Amino acid sequence: MRYLGVDYGTKKIGLALSDEAGMMGFPHSIVPNTPRLIDELCALIAKEDVGAVVIGESRTLAGGENPIAKDARLFGDQIAERAGVPVFYESEVFTSAEARRTPHKEEKTRAPKARANVDASAAALILTSYLSRVDHGPH
Repeated sequence: MRYLGVDYGTKKIGLALSDEAGMMGFPHSIVPNTPRLIDELCALIAKEDVGAVVIGESRTLAGGENPIAKDARLFGDQIAERAGVPVFYESEVFTSAEARRTPHKEEKTRAPKARANVDASAAALILTSYLSRVDHGPH
């Protein structure tokens, strides 16, 4: 089963897709957080035959909800209702910082694209973290 990973932000959303076996997440794209976002993601879910969505669970370092957590949960509820797929949440603590440390090919030229890749890479880290914990059945 293929999974969609989401690094939710108020301005932009990082997306990652898993491999067909649902074992590892890979950066996919970054999309603006606009009123059409749910429609766009539902189309992507259908096109890529995604069976579940994993959204980064935004928390403070103390473990409490931060201001974006409520919006991310509402967003997850909308995806589940509209796309008809289950939505799971995975801690995203430090994923953006980790994504910034991960070298990208574009970083050698200091291109703006390299900085933009952080959100998609963070989504891939969130997704891979979740996938590493779930049981994929017999191999």
